[in-house]
Amino acid sequence: MSVARWRAWEGSDAGLEHLEIRPDGDHLLAEGLVVGSQDGQPFGLDYRLVLDRAWRIREAGLRTAAGRTLQLTSDGAGLWTVNGHVDETLVRCIDLDIQATPFTNTLPIRRLRWGPGTVNPIEVAYIAVPSLTVTPARQRYTALAPGSLYRFEGLDTGFTADLPVDQDGLVLDYQGLFRRIL
Repeated sequence: MSVARWRAWEGSDAGLEHLEIRPDGDHLLAEGLVVGSQDGQPFGLDYRLVLDRAWRIREAGLRTAAGRTLQLTSDGAGLWTVNGHVDETLVRCIDLDIQATPFTNTLPIRRLRWGPGTVNPIEVAYIAVPSLTVTPARQRYTALAPGSLYRFEGLDTGFTADLPVDQDGLVLDYQGLFRRIL
């Protein structure tokens, strides 16, 4: 089992996340609880992700403290259902990116093959928090030092961050957003 905890970059009172990852039969189960704020509005979020052993999302359940819920399933190859309905806009998405957590950066880092300088453009099902709206997003990861440092780029937003990771591929610091504290 892996356990990680992050706080918001600007201070622990602005946000905190606790994550646990454990084997569950043929899958991995990742469960997290986030307390934070977005655009000055506080929120609470808990999520449960079922991953196959290749680190592809198979099921995702999200719930906000305000009562919003979101259920997703994936075949691991780009076919997604959102709240029970096939979502054709996500057809090329393999990974999931939940806005409120650095954990979902681990999914492509663990899933893809990396050598020095390897560049992997991907499409993700991006989940905005606290609204829980899902949209496709284009991203790119570059292995600056495979196994320890990756560059993340949001191709639709122009956002870039260098992500140091631990031996499990979990983000240590996400400049300006999150700091690992456990």
